[in-house]
Amino acid sequence: MSDTTLSEFTLEDLKRVLLAAAGAPDGAGLDGDILDLSFEDLGYDSIALLETVGHVERERGLSLEDSVVAEANTPRLFLEFVNGTVPVARAS
Repeated sequence: MSDTTLSEFTLEDLKRVLLAAAGAPDGAGLDGDILDLSFEDLGYDSIALLETVGHVERERGLSLEDSVVAEANTPRLFLEFVNGTVPVARAS
């Protein structure tokens, strides 16, 4: 791979990974404005988040802090954790 800079991890990326890693939610679903809903309200428990973290780490080639599952209780916070670790590609 010639360019190791990854683009920003977006809400759409998170939705895709949640579905791939943990399946369809039991709660509110992933449609609409979900950035500030808790993962619990969306139907995902801590095990689902562990699966999601593992999937993101493998897909993006990074290592997230253990605190992500405990502290990132909303999609917005999860994205902030991931994007704080992943170098963001900048437009020239």
